[in-house]
Formats: sequence, structure tokens, C-alpha cells
Amino acid sequence: MMKKFRFLFISILALAALASCKNEQMLAEASRVTVKCAPSPLTLKAGSIDADLAINYPNGYFNSKAIVELTPVLVYQGGEVAIKPIRFQGDKVKDNYRVVRSTGSTISQHVSFPYREGMSKAHLELRSRYTLNKKSWVKLPDIKVAEGCNITENLADVKGSYTLKDHCYQEIITLNPEGQVMYSINSAEVKNSELKSSSIKDFKAKLGEYTLNERTEITGIEVVAYASPEGKESFNNKLSANRSKTANKAFDQVAKGEELTGVKTRVSSVGEDWEGFQEMVKKSDIEDKDLILRVLSMYNDPKVREREIRNLSSIYRDLADDVLPQLRRARFIANVEYTNYSEEELKALIHENVDILDEPAVLKAASICSDAKDKKMLYNKAIEKYNSEKARFNLACVALDENDLQAAVSHLSELNADDVDVLNLNGVIALRQNDLEKANSFFKKSVDRALELFENEESIEPVSAAAADALMNQGLVALLSGRYSEAIVKCGLKGTNAALARLLAGHYDDALVSLGDCNCAKSNYMRAIIFTRKADYAAAKEALAKACAQSPELKQRAETDLEFTVLK
Repeated sequence: MMKKFRFLFISILALAALASCKNEQMLAEASRVTVKCAPSPLTLKAGSIDADLAINYPNGYFNSKAIVELTPVLVYQGGEVAIKPIRFQGDKVKDNYRVVRSTGSTISQHVSFPYREGMSKAHLELRSRYTLNKKSWVKLPDIKVAEGCNITENLADVKGSYTLKDHCYQEIITLNPEGQVMYSINSAEVKNSELKSSSIKDFKAKLGEYTLNERTEITGIEVVAYASPEGKESFNNKLSANRSKTANKAFDQVAKGEELTGVKTRVSSVGEDWEGFQEMVKKSDIEDKDLILRVLSMYNDPKVREREIRNLSSIYRDLADDVLPQLRRARFIANVEYTNYSEEELKALIHENVDILDEPAVLKAASICSDAKDKKMLYNKAIEKYNSEKARFNLACVALDENDLQAAVSHLSELNADDVDVLNLNGVIALRQNDLEKANSFFKKSVDRALELFENEESIEPVSAAAADALMNQGLVALLSGRYSEAIVKCGLKGTNAALARLLAGHYDDALVSLGDCNCAKSNYMRAIIFTRKADYAAAKEALAKACAQSPELKQRAETDLEFTVLK
């Protein structure tokens, strides 16, 4: 009986020992588990650090009753971040995790970590534990799967591109004051009463004003004579020529007493004034004026034009009464150049007498100010005095320069939301709020609106700069989203973002071309990366030394930048 009891006791101990061995086998043989990581080292792309892991559990390692919990952890300067644990199970476990057979398996697993400051110096490790009974867990050794992180992507300039509204300030302003004398039908005589008309009096007063003003110079006078487009063309051409002669003599009387020494007078005869006829018809209240304009657009021959218009008998009577008499005329036109305020004068007037400046001058003065306080004062003055929408927009730009997003939003809220510039600036605000999808939507609308204006034959000049900015900003969104080919197309040919897109796409020579002759710290730093990747280590060291001398921030970055490991 005693012998039987001893045998049973020994058997129980043996079974317990065997179970214990099985429990500890996965821990004891943990070194057999291997993990491959791609990429290695890790790489920042589209604002996150992603990696694909291949976890190999060899034949005979994974217990058929085990559950393994694996936690990927990115350890970096300043902390660590873990993602949701992943669980695998043996083929005898009745659960819903991925199965790893005891004969061995390689498990593919994608991991992603949002980028945080300090992750340039980081490593990825797997922390795991297992259980055979779902109650007690055994910790397995940590496995380091990748060392270091390449963060070249965050060299992107993420401020966004935007341009102030054009001030339209002219250094030389061309003025063309004019007066005119009227003729009777089929006559070339200038009546004395015409020389006393309000038109001639106003013109003469302007001549006197401009000859006395040191900022204005009369560079020439034009005397232009016309005939109304009625009757024979040959007669009208002769009549117009005769009117040019009498008008020239009349101008001599008008100019008597004015300081016009050395100012040349050019006399010309236009003949039938079809251009003036068309303009006056457009401005008139004549019914069916669209019909007249259609005739003018359909026929170029003056004879055919007059015949077709005369056929519109009821309309022609209105023309004879209201339009044709105004075309029997000669015009006196002065060509005047006004020299506007210089930049030095504008800077002085900012504090001495800003109220004498017109809207373009106020906007120009703001654009040459280096002090943000003065800029804001001038833009607010333009808003107060001229209700200037340009000034409101430019105030929003100043707010963005100071990264005051709330103020920028406030200024833009008072403007046309469909304006090309406003759409782009709203996109820049969304960009700085890290809402890439919203930002890209605004940038697309800005470009589309510019194209719409162009297709409708509206002036593209004021919106071209904003459209170019919006397109480059779309390229920046593509760059930050890891779509480097799209970024290359939209970021343009020059600049650090254009170069970075090409660098990250592996087009190193093109990236150098995009950097051009720029000698800023970031450009030199990027050259150092490009030369390192091209294995031109001497050029890389030279460029990196320049960048570090220019920027303490980049010097600190270079100390942990994996791009330069080979240079150390």
C-alpha cells in the first residue's frame, strides 16, 4: 500500500514538473522569435511613423494553448507611446485572435505612431507576455526591432503661401484732362461761344494748375477732330480734316497765357467717329440699342453700317437727335505726368500727415513698413477712411504673420468668402490648424475660382498671385500627406518645399536645382542631406557646416539626424 502511494506521489510531481516546463518553454526559448521591420531605421511620412513588421515564431515554439499579447512601443526623447496591444493564439485556443500554429508562422503586422517632437531619436520595441490559462501572465523579454527615425519630411515650410492685396500704387500717374469744342452739322467753324464753354474753362483751369504744380509735367497736347458717321464717308473725312485745322487755331487761343513753352502739340483727324458712336449708344437710353450694337458688330464697312442703321428709321431719329450731334467735335487732350510720393516721403508722411494720402498710397506705405504696429495703424486708417477691403485682407495677412489665427478669421469674416485671395487665406488658417483636408478644399476652390474668372474673360491679373499661392499650398498639403509626385507638380520649380518634394521622391539633382542659389540655413541643410545621399561626403560636410553656423536649431537637429550618420 505504501509503495503504491509513493508511486502515485512521484507521478504527480513528475506531471507538475512537466507542466511547469511547458509553461516556461516560451520564456526560455524567447530568443528564437525574430522580428523584421521595414523601413529600418524608421521614417516620418505624412505626419506619422509607420512600419511593417514580420514576426517569426519558429517551429515548436508557440504553445498550442497559449495567448500572446504584443504591444508595439515607440520610445523617444521625452517619453514613449504605445499602440493598442495585439493578441495571437495557439491552434487549440477557442478565441478570436489570429492563430499561430505550433509548426511555426510568420505574422505580418502594420504599426503607426503619430509624430511627436523628439522622435528623431527613437527606437521601436515589442513588449509581450503570454498566458496558458487566461489568468496568470508571463512577461517575455522586450524585442528592439528598429533603431532611430528619419524625420527629413518635417523640414517642410508649413506656414503656407499668401500674398498681400496689390496696393496699385503708381510712382508716375498719367493724367489726361481734356476739353472739347462742338461743331454744327457739316461745318468746320469754331464758334466763339464754344471757347467759353464749361468744358473749355475746366480744361484751361487744369492746364494752369498743372503748370504750377512741381509734381506735374505736361508732356504733350493732342488736338483730335472727328465727324459724325452720317452721309458720304469721303465728305466726312474731308470735314474732319478741316475741323482739325480750325481746332488747332482754337487751341492756340485756349492756351494763350499758359506756361506751355516746349510742349509739342500733335494734331490729327479721325474721320467718321464710329468708336465714339458705339460708346455713346451703349451709354444712351435708346430703346433697341442692342440692335444697333449688333449691326456694328456684324458689319465693318462704314457704308453698310450707315445704310443698315438708317433702315431702322424710328431708332435713327433718336440717334440723329441724341447721339450724332455729340460726335461733331474736336478734343483737346493734355498728356500729364504726376510724380507720386517716394518711399522716403511716404515713410515721413506716415506720422506727419497720413490723412493726405489716398487709398493706394496708404496701402503702399503699409507695405514698406517694417513695424507691425505701423502696418496695422495704416490698414485701419484705410478701412476707416476708404472702407478698404484690401486693407481688411492685408490685416488678416499681418495677423497670420503673427500666427494670430483668431484675428485673421475675424478680418476675413467681413470679406467676400468667394474671393480668390480669401479662399486661399482660409486654407492657410486650416493648414495651421492641422486640418489638411479642409485646407486642401479651400486651396482647390481658390484655384477653381481663378480659372472661372479667366474663362469668363475677367481680369486674371489681380488673382494670379493668389491662384499661384493656392496651387503651391496644394503642393504643400500633398507633401505633408506623403504624396510626393503630386507635390512635385504643384509646389513649383523653386523653393525649399519644391526641393524637399524632389528629395523625398529620390530626385536629388532636381532637388538641387530647386534650391537654386539660395544660401539660407535650411537650403544648406537640405544640400547636406542631398550630397550625403549622393555619397558626395565632402560637399555634404561643407554644406552642413554652413547650415550649423547659420542656425543653432539646425545644428542641434544635425546631432541626432540619421541622414548624417555616415558623416560622423
